[in-house]
Amino acid sequence: MSSWRSLLLRLGEKCPEYAGNADFKDQIDACHSLVRREIEHSGDDVFPVRKYEHTASPCYHLAERFLLQCAEQLPHKIPLYGTLIGLLNLENEEFVSKLVESTQINLQDALETGQCNKIRILMRFLTVLMCSKVIQPSALVVIFESLLSSAATTVDEEKGIPSWQARADFYITCILSCLPWGGAELVELCNVPISSIPLLNHIFSFFSFTSSFSANAELPTSHVDFQQVPEEIERVMVGVEAYLSIRRRVSDAGVSVFEDIEETNNVVNEKDFLEDLWSRVQDLSNRGWKLDSVPRLHLSFEAQLVAGKSHDLSPVSCPEQPGPPGALSGIAFGRQKHEAELKYPQRIRRLNIFPSNKTEDLQPIDRFVVEEYLLDVLFFLNGCRKECAAYMVGLPVPFRYEYLMAETIFSQLLLLPQPPFRPIYYTLVIIDLCKALPGAFPAVIAGAVRALFDKITDLDMECRTRLILWFSHHLSNFQFIWPWEEWAYVLDLPKWAPQRVFVQEVLEREVRLSYWDKIKQSIENAPALEELLPPRGGPQFKYSAEDGTDPTERALSLELKDMVKGRKTAREMISWVEENVFPAHGFDITLGVVVQTLLDIGSKSFTHLITVLERYGQVIAKMCTDDDQQVKLIMEVSSYWQNSAQMTAIAIDRMMSYRLISNLAIVRWVFSPLNLDRFHVSDSPWEAREKGMEKGVELILRNAVSKTYNRISDLRKEISSLERSVVLAERAASRAREELESAESKLSVIDGEPVLGENPVRIKRLKSYAEKAKEEEVSVRESLEAKEALLARAVDEIEALFLSLYKSFLTALAEPLHDASRDGTLRPSGHADDMAIDLEDSSVMELDKDDERPKKSHPNGSGERRGYNLDEKQQWCLTTLGYLKAFTRQYASEIWQHIEKLDAEVLTEDTHPLVRKAIYCGLRRPLEE
Repeated sequence: MSSWRSLLLRLGEKCPEYAGNADFKDQIDACHSLVRREIEHSGDDVFPVRKYEHTASPCYHLAERFLLQCAEQLPHKIPLYGTLIGLLNLENEEFVSKLVESTQINLQDALETGQCNKIRILMRFLTVLMCSKVIQPSALVVIFESLLSSAATTVDEEKGIPSWQARADFYITCILSCLPWGGAELVELCNVPISSIPLLNHIFSFFSFTSSFSANAELPTSHVDFQQVPEEIERVMVGVEAYLSIRRRVSDAGVSVFEDIEETNNVVNEKDFLEDLWSRVQDLSNRGWKLDSVPRLHLSFEAQLVAGKSHDLSPVSCPEQPGPPGALSGIAFGRQKHEAELKYPQRIRRLNIFPSNKTEDLQPIDRFVVEEYLLDVLFFLNGCRKECAAYMVGLPVPFRYEYLMAETIFSQLLLLPQPPFRPIYYTLVIIDLCKALPGAFPAVIAGAVRALFDKITDLDMECRTRLILWFSHHLSNFQFIWPWEEWAYVLDLPKWAPQRVFVQEVLEREVRLSYWDKIKQSIENAPALEELLPPRGGPQFKYSAEDGTDPTERALSLELKDMVKGRKTAREMISWVEENVFPAHGFDITLGVVVQTLLDIGSKSFTHLITVLERYGQVIAKMCTDDDQQVKLIMEVSSYWQNSAQMTAIAIDRMMSYRLISNLAIVRWVFSPLNLDRFHVSDSPWEAREKGMEKGVELILRNAVSKTYNRISDLRKEISSLERSVVLAERAASRAREELESAESKLSVIDGEPVLGENPVRIKRLKSYAEKAKEEEVSVRESLEAKEALLARAVDEIEALFLSLYKSFLTALAEPLHDASRDGTLRPSGHADDMAIDLEDSSVMELDKDDERPKKSHPNGSGERRGYNLDEKQQWCLTTLGYLKAFTRQYASEIWQHIEKLDAEVLTEDTHPLVRKAIYCGLRRPLEE
């Protein structure tokens, strides 16, 4: 990498490129000198980019392109890059003018395509450029007004589409998130007469439609006297406050990490994310726009920057509304709302894991800014985790933020409905942070684990599974060291208690990542926990020599093994089964012999299993042709791998891939009486030999649905691509046909005589081109029709799967809910307060200063702990309802396509309220519609 690129990339870091000098001012001076020379010496070295509609096609100078890349992908350094560009503007206005133009074009393109992170970052970049006198403050306010106007129109009940409020909220969030970087400068630089504020009239006009808004909507007057002349920043604040008064408050029901399935909707007085950000910006405004987390580096060069020319910035336009305005049915509104929330998701849902005194020195807006820094680094450096960790520990803030960093990472790891990246990414980042800050961060992570463990009862089922997977993987990278004696008390809890289940599941996952003896050694300080270890792995072959099985069945198994060793074909094996085994022994014994023997042959490795299924899967397919027989097949697999939930899931998953097992058969097996009783526990006296199977059951069910769901997603992508290909093929065929017709219609002179048509050789070539183009068009259309037929079949399949799944949940829950619920609640009377979710509970959980251990958690497991007051049936209901909500949330996009059928056949008037609430929460669908 050239020296000027290295300096740009490492700007703001203490690194060799700057000879270890960490002073920002000196670094900017050094970088400015080198970049300025690069621009002067490579004036003709440009990089072309594609042309945008209604805009000229810009050519990026290499330095300009690299500067924009740095600003977009290292956004926590934007104040540094903004100041550098301001200095470059003093000597090369043309270069900076093109950079501003390119930024505006990129922002317009991001708005059109809905690239949320790019929109947010480019708006912050423009705000910083305004601080460095590169663009006019009024130009930035025009962009704010465009977003405000679009947001206000969207949420208007008569002129807009309120179901797309997620996009409107995102636009307002972008505006507010810019103010920490430029609010002070907007206040200092701008004064505009109120007569030039068309936006205010537009915003206020909405209040004339009183029937469209709640009775609480009032004209905002708390911050601005409308008889006075507001500054530009104040008019933006007034517009935002007006928007907040007409929008609907967003509830986190269904996507909250800590949530009770039967909790009443008590969010009326709670702020949502946008309202919380608004209150933080108000606090910043009241303190004179002073904050510690955003370096105002341009002030060090203010005497120079004031001499620069401020460039004009073309206005941007927001995309059109996604549909015509008008009233929508509840289902149509819900579908559109879900689509909008997928495209414009909420970036973070805060987890208050630690007590408030750990971050009490932070101002409200500083917490938001540091979260922005951390989320940006996590997003843009997801491909290089070591760089990510290095940047996360070196943010440009003057205070410590380890606790906030841990809360932010866990908020992403546990984000619902799904995290931005695979959970393994956050696992690796946490590991690297522990290595980068060995004296501080491991203790912070340990404190977070203890805090989450104390609240595990209230944790969403999906988040609980993610936490188990993360914690076991994390410990595997640190020699499985953990003070297990702190949690030894879980053995005194009922076997269905969530804390006990959590410990057991973590130990089981550790065994998968290591081996049984190693994990037993890791809990030597709490030897009693060995009771929670899974049994030693290994298959349970029904026809082993030492087993007391029927000699005839064992002989059949040996004969089958000899056939496999003798390389007999699947057809020969099918003939042997049909002629010699099935007539004499019946289906059950025949199935047991074939499945158990083939699984035993394939038990040595995953490759062996795949080979056996590929060679002899037809034998199993010939025997198991309906769901009843396939359920028995699954039971044989689970019997063989009864000591390994992981291998059970793998074997069934492979069989489903080879179409030996249908997803409907898997649903029937999961909800069979044998498995239903294991939904909430992993250790009970009557199934000691099958310990750990309940997570396998849940995993198998999830895999069964995911395969069908992913197949539909892939088909839709392929169809979308083919539709574009059809359009291109039609255009190519039309052009070829037009060229041929044009050539044939021309008069040519051949041998002195006029002849209709051009040169025969060219005519022949054009005919060939036209025929090939037509054939290509026909081929693409046929491919499209074939994919559409596959999609229609897959959609019917997943509809049947969803109906079967929900009906199974309803049947399984009907009797237990009737017996366990009291007055519509599963909480025992007199103990509701003990088990209720308290999102502020972590604020009173003090940590010991020496080892960051919660004072309410005791090393020996004794002492003050929250009691566990649910009986087994109540816990089973809560767990099963939690799984129901998690499945609904994960596949909500597809479920919304079949909601009418679901309403007609599942969510009837007889449906239990808690079941209805679980499904509605998963869909984020209001109960009162």
